[in-house]
Amino acid sequence: MILSPSMLSSDFANMETELKALEAAGLEWVHLDVMDGSFVPNITFGPPIIKAMRKKSNLFFDCHLMIKDPGRYIEEFANAGADLICVHAETSDHLERVCAQIAATGAKPAVALNPHTPLETIKYLIPQLYMVLIMSVNPGFGGQKFIPFCLDKVRELKQMITEAGSDTLIQIDGGVTAENAKELTDAGVDVLVSGSAFFGFPPYEERHKVFQDACK
Repeated sequence: MILSPSMLSSDFANMETELKALEAAGLEWVHLDVMDGSFVPNITFGPPIIKAMRKKSNLFFDCHLMIKDPGRYIEEFANAGADLICVHAETSDHLERVCAQIAATGAKPAVALNPHTPLETIKYLIPQLYMVLIMSVNPGFGGQKFIPFCLDKVRELKQMITEAGSDTLIQIDGGVTAENAKELTDAGVDVLVSGSAFFGFPPYEERHKVFQDACK
């Protein structure tokens, strides 16, 4: 299990301190939520902030683009230091082209699906994806409750990945807590994104261990 804490719930006034605390706590990934105020009803940060964060951290930057027409910005996010770039299936008319763009930059390509979006949307893309993100809340805000049917969606996706003979990772984002972590990983989730349920319970080393122990 990989835990990717969402910086959306961190202390924005002390990002360098937060990033260093995550590394010291044994975390390897961090989730960066990029929102444009159009695809989702919120605005966060873009490439300049990620570039500044990159200078202060060696963590794996798991960059989740909740923006319209992400193909216009792939190079910028890659150059800013994103290790993985995840785009929403709902935002691209030519999703395969955008995934190929991401791969061409050297970043790892991933696709996110909103709760209502069918898995068929990415069926033929699975072999070229490093990861698929299942949104278990409607994107745009932290602190929402997990949508139960998304667990079935994870199980179906795991089966699709197996049938494709791929090693694509499954990530889940939204309402993820230490209490439901084992149920999620048992269903096939590889990467857990947790915001308020992680950052709201310092110290981070202990909270990381709580998640790890919960998944055993």
